[in-house]
Amino acid sequence: MSTAIQKGKKNTHKIEFECLNCGAKFPRWQGRCSECNEWNSLVTSTEVDFEALHHAMRLEDVYVDETHYIPCKISNLDEVLGKGFARGSLTLFGGEPGIGKSTFSLQIAQQLSSQGLKVLYVSAEETQYQLHLRSKRLGQNSPTLWVLTESNMAIILKELHHQKPDIVILDSIQMVFHPEISASDGSMVQVRYCAQELNQWVKKNHAIGIIIGHITKEGQLAGPKVLEHLVDVILYIEGERTQQYRLLRCYKNRYGSSFEMGIFEMTEKGLMGVQNPSMIFLDDTTLFNPGSCVSAVCEGSKALLVEVQALVVSTAYGNGKRNFVGINPNRAHLLIAVLEKKLNLPLNNKDIFLNIVGGLNVQETALDLSIALGIISSYQDKILPEKIGAIGEIGLTGEIRAVTQIEKRLQEFKKMGFKGCFVPEKNKSQIKQSFDLSLTYVKNVQDFLNDL
Repeated sequence: MSTAIQKGKKNTHKIEFECLNCGAKFPRWQGRCSECNEWNSLVTSTEVDFEALHHAMRLEDVYVDETHYIPCKISNLDEVLGKGFARGSLTLFGGEPGIGKSTFSLQIAQQLSSQGLKVLYVSAEETQYQLHLRSKRLGQNSPTLWVLTESNMAIILKELHHQKPDIVILDSIQMVFHPEISASDGSMVQVRYCAQELNQWVKKNHAIGIIIGHITKEGQLAGPKVLEHLVDVILYIEGERTQQYRLLRCYKNRYGSSFEMGIFEMTEKGLMGVQNPSMIFLDDTTLFNPGSCVSAVCEGSKALLVEVQALVVSTAYGNGKRNFVGINPNRAHLLIAVLEKKLNLPLNNKDIFLNIVGGLNVQETALDLSIALGIISSYQDKILPEKIGAIGEIGLTGEIRAVTQIEKRLQEFKKMGFKGCFVPEKNKSQIKQSFDLSLTYVKNVQDFLNDL
């Protein structure tokens, strides 16, 4: 391009700073907004010259080739993403420190580079020596896997323009800074600006971007409102560092379902996908004790069996104590109130403890019936029938409501060798095939109490 053309080329973007609190705009960054007096609330905003934008086109004329998606070939990860990583997308990995984000990201880098794709792994926290030692433990490195240990975003962008990788992984977004922004490292202003710069490069070069974000003490991603609208996919790794299993949940996906979940096992070679998740949430040693009941819950396109454990004991104080692990507390209190009202169970002077085996956190209401059965079983000190599950939502009046994907749940019971199941009568018309299960249809909480 000639010098004359370069001088005459119109600048389509003008950098300004906007206050997140009041919306006031300023020509340069300052620590405190002079309009609302809020500290560190200024972020970059871009004014666009609409005359320089691309012309509109018909949606049916948009062409997407088959290479738009790149499968990672890691069990369960591609299922969570849909078809794999989409070109031109920015994915955010979130999780608590030490949960396995960096390990999993390096696994992804090794898998993608083994397909002949050029991958640049940028680490702002570890040295090249540390990355090399970890990679040797996880698997074999490919010649197309490059590493860069840098926290200056300007240098990172310069290297991206030089290397032009197919995939770039940034670990982590809270540790990088841009010298043009005077805010401190890890601040909301720095996080948004650096993520926006990387996102623009990814979109422009039709590449794949993956950034890692840490979880704050409140259990949220640092700068959540800044990043959640900027990225295309949000993945969270959940679990305890002392436990063997990790849950990969999708909270946002512009290219597929945002309700998928993958279950992984932490091994010496990194996170490995679990092929039969129901096995890890069932404990045969506790199923034959009072207070234990199994239900089927759906996580995205998967159905898995979970064991609910209930313990009901007389309280040593005036009011009963409640402790719920893996269960929505509001939902649990509602079910206890329904059992007290409809079955005349004196639970107000009982300590009630509820737990989901395996550390899974379930919010689905299809778990209601198994929770109620577990409480009744523990209260009566009576073991439930062997290999009998329960599916159903309980309303405030004690009615058993229908649940979705009933056949998929029953199929999982059959696969795990169960003999029967309590099912809402309202789901009866939706069950088209035989599962070799003894199904007991119930209308309200009084019905299944008589069938125990």
